[in-house]
Parts: sequence; structure tokens; C-alpha cells
Amino acid sequence: MTSKPPLEFPKNFLWGAATSSHQVEGGNRLNDWWEWEEAGKVKEKSGDACRHYSLYARDFDLAKSLHHNAHRLSIEWSRVEPEPGRWDEDAIRHYAEVLKALRARGLEPVVTLHHFTLPVWLARLGGWASEECVSHFERYVNKMATALGGQVTYWITINEPLVFIYLGYIIGEWPPGEQSPMLALAAFRHFILAHGRAYQIIHGVYEKTWKTRPLVSFAQHVAHHVPCSPYSLRDRFSALMRHLFFMKLPFDALTRGYLFFPGIFCEKLPFKNTLDYVGINYYTREFIHFTDLGFPGIFGDMCSLKHHRDIAKRNQMGWESYPEGLYRTLMEVRPLRLPVLITENGSCTPDDADRWEFIRTHVAAVHKAMTHGVPMIGYLYWSLLDNFEWAQGFGPRFGLVEVDYASQERKIRPSAIHFSRMCETRRLE
Repeated sequence: MTSKPPLEFPKNFLWGAATSSHQVEGGNRLNDWWEWEEAGKVKEKSGDACRHYSLYARDFDLAKSLHHNAHRLSIEWSRVEPEPGRWDEDAIRHYAEVLKALRARGLEPVVTLHHFTLPVWLARLGGWASEECVSHFERYVNKMATALGGQVTYWITINEPLVFIYLGYIIGEWPPGEQSPMLALAAFRHFILAHGRAYQIIHGVYEKTWKTRPLVSFAQHVAHHVPCSPYSLRDRFSALMRHLFFMKLPFDALTRGYLFFPGIFCEKLPFKNTLDYVGINYYTREFIHFTDLGFPGIFGDMCSLKHHRDIAKRNQMGWESYPEGLYRTLMEVRPLRLPVLITENGSCTPDDADRWEFIRTHVAAVHKAMTHGVPMIGYLYWSLLDNFEWAQGFGPRFGLVEVDYASQERKIRPSAIHFSRMCETRRLE
């Protein structure tokens, strides 16, 4: 029996993992999530998390030892701007040192400016539901591009805005804990405006100050949506509506310059073509069933999977491993004619063999999309470290590196070694 040839990846392909500030740094006392935790809204507090704020050099040494050549991180807005218009220069210098540490180890930084958390002062002004948030975000983006731009090529303005809106403004599980369709729609519009302005600001700063060209995008959460019953027209309608809202609408807005969704949005934007690449966060497929014709009911709800016999393995959070959905997503964004970066993809599981199987099959899906004409930049696994998983606390473990939260000791998992060989050889056997 002959073995299949290995899957080859380009020499300049980015391999690595991702983190976000609140989930790993610890001690982020000035943001809305810390306040949310202190109010007892979640079962566990982030506390010291992984103490990455002080241990980042050691963590980057691990990433280098695993042959990563890229790393995604986020700036904690509440650290650098603890009060409106007042900058903490020590915090800014810290992030400059973090970027230098990555560069010194041969890791390409991918920098996220907003990864779910807001400074408390901004949350109290109304957060993303207030149009004032857009101008505050512009000031913050300008400061970060000016202070850190010399070390950054890849920027992500906002992480998963629709996840933020759903959990914070529709079901109220995350701050600000609202259940208001009107506030949700306002927040979505402001996210789109904020990204467009941030794109223009970053490019303007680079042209004036750094004389180089940045690559700017946002990280879009994408699930593969299918109807709970393929024979139900109502379920198929809700799956389609969810797909259009969560996938097509934001990309249309940022490439074509208009917001249009029947009965919800119709607005010409003051910008278009504000994506230099496509950032995709993909984890699973979702089975959707119809609830009602109101908002957000037209987008349906996730149904039980117990009656579906074709469900693959699921992780600790109940998410199914479905690499075919990643391939289909990548084929769907191909008409945008933009390079694509997998900005998150991972699995939380107590069985590390399942983690490696998840990585292997999803990287194979990325390669399959490349052979069909999708221009891929790279693949970033979520996450480098076990970390604080928001409302789920410290239970789910996504890390390539295991973290003992009591001692802050790190332990490289076997899946990380398998992934390391792929990073080093640029081949998937």
C-alpha cells in the first residue's frame, strides 16, 4: 500500500498561535470584564489568568521552540488609556517591548486592537451602542499605530464583532448584559464605522510616519450554518438569514461600502475597500432551527444534536469538529480576491490526541482550499496557552501549552510537538 504524498505549504506561510490580553495577561482591573466578574456575573474570575503580562518572554520562548513564525496578540485598551485622553506611557512601552520580544524570536506579530474588552470609562458612556465610541476608538487606534506601527505589519481592528453583539446585546450573557435588538443594531453599525475609520487612520499614519504599507482587517467569527431539518423550509430560511447576517453583510459593508439587509439596514458608507486581507475565526458547524419572524428570531436558534447521526467528535464546549465547514467558508470568501489568514481555529478537549486530529484535519482543509485558488497567508491556532475562556472560566483548555494556574508552570502538549513538526517542515504528512 503506497502512502499519500505530504501536503506542502509555501515558504512564507505563517504558522503560529493566538492569545488575547484579558484571557492571558491577568490583573486587567480597568476594563468592563473585570467589573463584570467582580459583580459575580460569571462563575470564575480572570484574576492572574496566565500572568502573561510578566511572563510573555518565557511564553514566546516556547512558541519559538515550537517553530512558530507568527503570533497573534491583543493590546489591552484599558491599560494604555485608563481615562479618556490620558495615556499610560509605561503600558505603551510594555507593548512595544512585547513586540520587540516577538521580533527578536522571529515571530511575526499580528496585533488586535479590540478583543472584547472596553475601558470601564467607555463602557459607562454607553460602549459600542453609543456613536461616541467610534471617535474614542479612532483616537486609540491613531495612538497605537503611531506608537507601535514600526514593528507591526498585520493589524486586526476588532475581533468577532457579531459574537460580541450577540452575547452582550442580544442574550445578555456578556457585558453590558443587554437584551435589546435596537442596541444590538446600533452596536453593529458602530463597529462597521469604527473599522472603516481605523483602516483609514492606520494607513494614513503608516504613509506619513513609517513609509511602509500595513495590512489591516478584522477577525470574523464564521460557523458553518445548516438547517436542523433539511426538509423544513423555515429551518432553511433561518440558516440562510444567519449566514447572510454573520457572513455576507460585514464583508459587503467593508468591500463594497454599503450596509444592506432587508428591513434592518440600508446605508451607504463613507468608505469601501477597507480590508487588505480576510481574517477568519472558525471552530464548528451549527444546526439552526426557526423560532419566529421577529428580530432576532429570524436568525433562528441552535437545535439539539442528539437526533443527528452524522455528528463528529465534540469538544468540552459541545462544538463539533467539522473541517469541511472551514473549506466551504474559504471557498465562499474566494470571490473577494483577498488573501486569507486563519486568525483562530482550535479545540478544547481533555484528550490531546483529539486536539492534534482537529489541527491536522483543519490544516488539510486549508490546503485543499489553496489548491482551489484561495490565497492563504497562514494558520494561527487558538490558543498558545490554556486561558480564561470568558463566561466558561478556566475549564475549557484550548492550549498547545498546558498551564497550571496555581503554580503558573507551563507544559508542552504532544499536539504542540506534532504541530511544531508541521511548522518546521511546512509539510503535513
